[in-house]
Amino acid sequence: MFYRLIIVLLCFLPLISTAQSITEITKTFAKKATYELKKHNIPGAAFVVIKDDKIIALKTIGYTDKNKTQKINKDTVFRLASVSKPFAATITTMLAQEKVLNLSEPITKYIPNFELAQKGSAAKIQLKHILSHSSGLMPNAYDNLLHENWSMEKIISRFDRVTPICKPDVCYGYQNIAYGFLQFAIEKSQPKDYVTLMRERVFLPLKMDNASVGYNAFINNKNTAKPHVLIKSRRTNKKDSKGKYIKENVWYPVKVEPDYYKVAPAAGINASITDLAKWVSANMGNNPDVLSPHLLEELTTPRIRTKKDIKRRYWKESLKDAHYGYGWRIYQFEDSPIIYHSGWVKGFRADIGYSPEHKVGFAMLMNAESNLINKLSHDFWKAVHKG
Repeated sequence: MFYRLIIVLLCFLPLISTAQSITEITKTFAKKATYELKKHNIPGAAFVVIKDDKIIALKTIGYTDKNKTQKINKDTVFRLASVSKPFAATITTMLAQEKVLNLSEPITKYIPNFELAQKGSAAKIQLKHILSHSSGLMPNAYDNLLHENWSMEKIISRFDRVTPICKPDVCYGYQNIAYGFLQFAIEKSQPKDYVTLMRERVFLPLKMDNASVGYNAFINNKNTAKPHVLIKSRRTNKKDSKGKYIKENVWYPVKVEPDYYKVAPAAGINASITDLAKWVSANMGNNPDVLSPHLLEELTTPRIRTKKDIKRRYWKESLKDAHYGYGWRIYQFEDSPIIYHSGWVKGFRADIGYSPEHKVGFAMLMNAESNLINKLSHDFWKAVHKG
């Protein structure tokens, strides 16, 4: 009986060790993140760590604005920017698996006035190419027109001047306007609008109570992080260990702009760190009634190689390969994959990802346009893989 008990305990040791490991990693990360955020004078941030189906840590740091009028809390809503893309891909792929639409259908079925300079080339772009950024369009085609207050209809009419840089499914070209085309397909294939469908199929079943879509939903919420941009770095009277004067970042609050909300599938979602904890957990397979294993597999299958990502700042030391699936990046991080996405819109940054092998999830939000988030997220995943 004694030996049998020893064998049982030995079987559980790896699980105990892993749980302890991620707890220690998270504690170390929390200290580092708090220090770095203070050092860079970031107004506010929040992060969450998931292990299996449990929240290991959910931490909020700083304030909703530089004037420190309100502390960030677990329900404070941030803009997710391009972290909205996995949500859009999820809804689109759900509808495809339910035979409501077909990912091999041309986008022109839903946007018949969409044309390119090369005759017949628009009809060759299928929904799956939009989902994986493999449409053949130049990267970020016509993003600039969003800032000029153009409607989507007017922007679409300009594509007849665009010549593809490659055939669909051949090269990677990141898109925002084209990702917004998914909303046309979603809304024309079934009776509900994009916002309603997102709420009913994702937010409500996952109990993402603070999540929303759109500009009005954000500005009408009283508990939101305010966006900040860097205006300068100034010298302080303090010196570092080497005797050099320390510089500090000066952040300036800006208005929330409606431009990227026009492409809701690309950048239209708002959410708190509590919401992202539930979203990450579901994508890790912990809510199969909402996000089925078949759906998750379809979303995270590598579709197109993204070579430039391998040279990404801070990450390049760890990335061995990189692809895009449907709404998710698939990074080969040293010896195992990370399912990942980042977001950046005026005044906000967001990072989200999970490791299927380590069964760890992570998300971070900032109300400042700082590349610090790239460094912190990389360092977190580096520690997880070492642990």
